[in-house]
Amino acid sequence: MHPLLLLLLATAHGLDKLSYKPTLVGGNVEGRMTGSTFVLEQPRCVFDSYSTANIWLVVATREGMDAFNDSAQPGMPEWSFQRFPTNTSAYLTLGAMQYHYGCPKPDRELTVLRVGSETDCADNISVPNCNGPLPGPGPYWVKFLALNGSEPTATTEWSGPITLKTAREPQSIPGTGGARSGAMIAITAILSVLLAILLAALLATLCSSEACGVGSFRPDAASIRRYNTHHVYDQPAARL
Repeated sequence: MHPLLLLLLATAHGLDKLSYKPTLVGGNVEGRMTGSTFVLEQPRCVFDSYSTANIWLVVATREGMDAFNDSAQPGMPEWSFQRFPTNTSAYLTLGAMQYHYGCPKPDRELTVLRVGSETDCADNISVPNCNGPLPGPGPYWVKFLALNGSEPTATTEWSGPITLKTAREPQSIPGTGGARSGAMIAITAILSVLLAILLAALLATLCSSEACGVGSFRPDAASIRRYNTHHVYDQPAARL
């Protein structure tokens, strides 16, 4: 369906614009952001007036924020995860009934959404709404869309830009540059030599006395045998 026609349909249906803006979960959550995933707060108490709606998460690139139409339907190939971001600039995922995001928020319960956590369907075109790993660092923008059947009924604002973690180049890690690495090797060699000298001096100090079993040799007097030769006489010559 032509994007302009979809936009006109969404306007005709009286789409509600909600002031809620999706946010990342607080920094104390493990794995809040990785190289292919990020964690959002659930939209608790946001869609209480839409009890029969399904709530979908829309993930988009910068271009996708303008290109995505709120009349898009889950399962449409043009808005599938497998085409993102090369052949489409946005996709729908993590569909849930409204009651999953009801009020009030459960006490002492972590209510979050991890985006990008499903690896088994990432290449499966039969699962267009796969919550697959994000293909790059981004940035990405997200929003929630409420659909009552095929009719869009409400949408939130777009989030701020979300940029994922990236692996640091070896040159950017302190101590791994060429000149700095050479200096570190030289310092390490010098320290090793100094340590060896220190150990040798310590051993020499400890062994300067009988502590190492080395000292003046004094044979035990009891072990010396004295031989008296006064009983030895000349033997007469053997008689023939």
